[in-house]
Amino acid sequence: MKFLYALLVFVPLTIIGEMTGFSDPLLFVCSALAIVPLAGLMGKSTEAISAYCGQKIGGLLNATFGNATELIIAFVAMKEGMFDVVKASLAGSVIGNILLVLGMSMLVGGLKYKTQEFNRHSMNITASMLLFSVLGLAIPAIFTHTMPEESLTTQYEGLSVIIAVLMLVIYGMQFVFSFVTHRALYEEGPADEESHPETKLSVAIAVLLASTVCIAILSEIFVGTIEPMAESVGLSKTFVGIILVPIIGNAAEHSSAVFMAYKNKMNAAVEIALGSSLQIILFVMPVLILLSLLFTPMSIVFTPFELVAVTASVLIANRVDADGESNWLEGLQLVSVYIIIGAAFFFV
Repeated sequence: MKFLYALLVFVPLTIIGEMTGFSDPLLFVCSALAIVPLAGLMGKSTEAISAYCGQKIGGLLNATFGNATELIIAFVAMKEGMFDVVKASLAGSVIGNILLVLGMSMLVGGLKYKTQEFNRHSMNITASMLLFSVLGLAIPAIFTHTMPEESLTTQYEGLSVIIAVLMLVIYGMQFVFSFVTHRALYEEGPADEESHPETKLSVAIAVLLASTVCIAILSEIFVGTIEPMAESVGLSKTFVGIILVPIIGNAAEHSSAVFMAYKNKMNAAVEIALGSSLQIILFVMPVLILLSLLFTPMSIVFTPFELVAVTASVLIANRVDADGESNWLEGLQLVSVYIIIGAAFFFV
């Protein structure tokens, strides 16, 4: 963790580089390395908050503030008309959270503990919600292949708005379900109780907010270097959007979920990974669709390969979470699938 905090030196270095004219690849690396420790601070402070509020609230807070980075990066890219990068980064976030974050959590936790358990009922509900969300993404893609090309522009913009609004409604209803009507499904057992937190609640909240503000500033610089860096290095924008950008944006979820799994808190680890993926589809994506109406409207249509990768990830999540137990082999399988998908996008 000390090594992670040492990367904070890249925060002022990135700002200096922006002012003095660092090359785009160098500025991309510096801004990415600057965001990672800030995301780590987010995860650490969120863990402290969860000790006061409970792991369910803590997992939702971690997903919210972790995805704040993703939302800011996507919003800046959207304003600049980089729709392909935006949608690739959102799809990559879902894939990365389910396969990489959850996989690494199960792998690291499984190497320390033979078998780890989590709340099967609540996670099955989250996984089912993910399946519904993917269906909402698939319908517009199918729609574009059945309509005449000349009518697509106006037609799928309206469809995208309708789906975005419906997803936001469902996103809100899940909180009513989990905190009001079916609270018992999400209650934590005595095994999740821990000793008193080391960090004061006020300090944890202050660090969380300060980290979010810093990430917002650095994200502006980060987004501005994506296309020039991709061209100079020879990478496709799709690969950068679906692999590199989400890894940076999801650093908070990744570090925090793995840390939770290492401490045998798989309820929190799985909630962070799946809850963040669900929030990307049901909250971040619809908000971006609606905000795009203020600029250039962005559709909710993804490429076939992106859609297949997201669907496969969600189906795997439903299968892995069905028994309420995890081990290191399941984690290794998830990470391996992520590497395969990443390699495929590298050659696109």
